[in-house]
Amino acid sequence: MQGRVLSRSASFRPENLGPNALHLIGNLCFALFVLGVLAFTIIAATYQPEDPLLHPSTKLTSFLISTSNATFRSDDSAAHTGDDFLTPNFTSDASSVINLSDIILSVDENSTSAATDGDGVAVSVPLEVCTDGAIKCADTEIFQTMMRAAIETFRDIHFYRFGKSVQGSDDGSSCDMAWRFRPKNAKRTGFYKDYRRFEIARSANCTYSVVKIGDYHSGINARKKRKSAKGGEFKRKGAPELLSEVVVPVVGEAVNDTLPVVESESKFRSGKYLIYTGGGERCKSMNHYLWSFLCALGEAQYLNRTLVMDLSICLNSMYSLSNQDEEGKDFRFYFDFEHLRDSASVLDQQQFWEDWNKWEKKDKLKLHLVEDFKTTPMSLADVNDALIMRKFGTVEPDNYWYRVCEGETESVIQRPWHLLWKSRRLMDIVSGVASRLNWDYDAVHVIRGEKAKNTELWPNLAADTSPDALLSSLRDKIDDGRHLYVATNEPETSFFDPLKDKYTTHFLDDFKDLWDENSEWHLETKTLNGGVPVEFDRYMRVEVDTEVFLRGKKQIETFNDLTNDCKDGINTCRTVS
Repeated sequence: MQGRVLSRSASFRPENLGPNALHLIGNLCFALFVLGVLAFTIIAATYQPEDPLLHPSTKLTSFLISTSNATFRSDDSAAHTGDDFLTPNFTSDASSVINLSDIILSVDENSTSAATDGDGVAVSVPLEVCTDGAIKCADTEIFQTMMRAAIETFRDIHFYRFGKSVQGSDDGSSCDMAWRFRPKNAKRTGFYKDYRRFEIARSANCTYSVVKIGDYHSGINARKKRKSAKGGEFKRKGAPELLSEVVVPVVGEAVNDTLPVVESESKFRSGKYLIYTGGGERCKSMNHYLWSFLCALGEAQYLNRTLVMDLSICLNSMYSLSNQDEEGKDFRFYFDFEHLRDSASVLDQQQFWEDWNKWEKKDKLKLHLVEDFKTTPMSLADVNDALIMRKFGTVEPDNYWYRVCEGETESVIQRPWHLLWKSRRLMDIVSGVASRLNWDYDAVHVIRGEKAKNTELWPNLAADTSPDALLSSLRDKIDDGRHLYVATNEPETSFFDPLKDKYTTHFLDDFKDLWDENSEWHLETKTLNGGVPVEFDRYMRVEVDTEVFLRGKKQIETFNDLTNDCKDGINTCRTVS
């Protein structure tokens, strides 16, 4: 007993207090560590990620926004696609910009000039002796005169390539020439192509000058001919435009978005396919559609299978001119199918079923049916059947395609955003609007409509976007006399007439000839639609309006610059990092 007392007393001796304290602290830290590991394990085992479309998670926020803090993010606006997130470094490509100093008029009649044809292939253009009659557009001096005139006229763009000059009008007084360019202050990734008609004058001493340069896309003879459809392969590899190892869009080139086909029974038999059927995706918002479609495409890539996709989509009533859901809209009206087809393995659903019905019994092709979205792509990796069909039921939200990519799959399946771009036909309209404004304009986005009428959620919006308030807000932001593009959902553009006292105002409908019955867009979409004219619907309008706005030199936003109201209503303002 006495020994125990002595031992206990010894532990409290001054020389033992330090080691004892350290021992106690060590035990406490170890206990906290064990509790932390236990808590983390429980959370990881029970965590269910939020539905990215039913809850405004940070993932969806990052998905819907781009580097521009734009206000076009709600479901009734333009959905973001992969081309919004392309950020190659164009400064490293500055050496390829063509300047006036690079063009030297030749006086040697035997010399040649390096031009490029529509495919970017170098060609030699002989210098011809001046003769009477029609202008010889292949003449080196004429070609160089046209290049100089283009660079001097369009000072707000950088030229990267000129195509060879070709004969223009039948009377021999004009030449057509194409070029590839980018705006000098470009904030968006990609190249543009234009082709214009040059009226050429010849002086008495046989020197040439450009009298006039035609409007956007007026030089139709210099337009690169559309590629003929290549039959046979269901997966074609294109020759993408590369810059800093990043594939970028080229707007203005002829679009070849013909449907891929399987060239033979043996190739079809050796293929592996994935198809999603049913579900609640029809007629939902475009954001919902893309979130689900890219989940399916991501799974197909993970399984190394061809995605069988339905190119017929349903346009939600919020985008249609009839205010009703509209079936039968072609995927290619809204998205760049040529880029998708050339970059991934996809097949049109209608063509696939025709081939399947033709060869399925003969070749003993097997179908693997999956009716539970909780069946992960990882568990399907060893399936050898020719077709995996995911069949979705009728109960929402458990029948949404994107549910496949939730849970543990979320860290495995990567949505391939880089494969989905906006329609280059629509982007060509954007380029047409910006080109008519010489790429030298500022832009303001004015949201009004139903939001301005709802004073409970947006108490200040109507007053802050009135003409007087706009003039006051823009006074210190945009210089007097500037061209001002107004992107807005206000139906009556006359509402903005007071702005005309300080600015040259422009609205989307000022350029409606770019999609009317005589336009390239109308003719090409009509062909895609089996000869039936295509409406320029409200989704197309807001997509074009958005993109023109984003190409302005200055961009003034409604909820960031014009009003303190929150975009989603009172008390919903939040900062996105």
